[in-house]
Amino acid sequence: MQNFIEYIFQDWQANQDTSSKSRFVLVMFRSAQLICRLPAPISTIYKFLYQFIVEWIMGIELPYDTQIGKNLKLIHGIALVVNHHTIIGENCTLRHATTIGNKQLADGSPSAAPKIGDRVDIGSNVVMIGDITIGDRAVIGAGSVVVKDVAANTIVAGNPAKVLKVLETATVT
Repeated sequence: MQNFIEYIFQDWQANQDTSSKSRFVLVMFRSAQLICRLPAPISTIYKFLYQFIVEWIMGIELPYDTQIGKNLKLIHGIALVVNHHTIIGENCTLRHATTIGNKQLADGSPSAAPKIGDRVDIGSNVVMIGDITIGDRAVIGAGSVVVKDVAANTIVAGNPAKVLKVLETATVT
């Protein structure tokens, strides 16, 4: 319970310069993670409300069972789609019209979803799919298509995403 309350306040603070919509969605998300542990019918009702409000009305697919660290920052959020198997680290930023998910493998089975490190900044209209790892403090440029691992402290952009710059770790905060 303490962790839940801390996460809500940390997310609230991280989104102070974004929209109230971002704050609302993250309060709903963190609440869902707690409430959905309760027995039915409470958990079932909240899951439905969460999906109806966040996905259908707000236009953000952020499944309640996604693993997300503290201080997630949502900028705009419209058309954001995150696969529930995705793992997102702490202090990350996600922007609108971004898809983070799995892909269908040659045998017809789904791949794993991306694992995103801490302090990763993901631009708008980005597609990240498959069993890939995004290193800590990476920056993914707007409109990028990421289908391969991205090293820590790296700026990538393009379709397919290519390394533009490697950041010096001493200057990264």
